[in-house]
Amino acid sequence: MKRNRQAMAFHLPLHPSDTPSSTVGCRHTNPNICAKNDMSAICAFAREDNMCLAPPASWKKQYEKLRTEGNK
Repeated sequence: MKRNRQAMAFHLPLHPSDTPSSTVGCRHTNPNICAKNDMSAICAFAREDNMCLAPPASWKKQYEKLRTEGNK
C-alpha cells in the first residue's frame, strides 16, 4: 500500500513550494532506486524541511504539466 501511494506522488497536484528543481516530499515513483535516497542534504526523507532537492529527471516536464492543469 505504501509503495502505491509513493508511485502516485508523481501525479499529485503541485504544492505551493514545488519548483522545477525541488519538491515538497519525494516525487520519485520508486525512491529506492534514487541515487540520492536518504542523503541528509538532498533527500526529502532525510531533510527536516521535507524538501527533495533531486527530483526525478522527468520532474520538470511533469511540473509544467501540473502547473498548466492547475491554471485551468
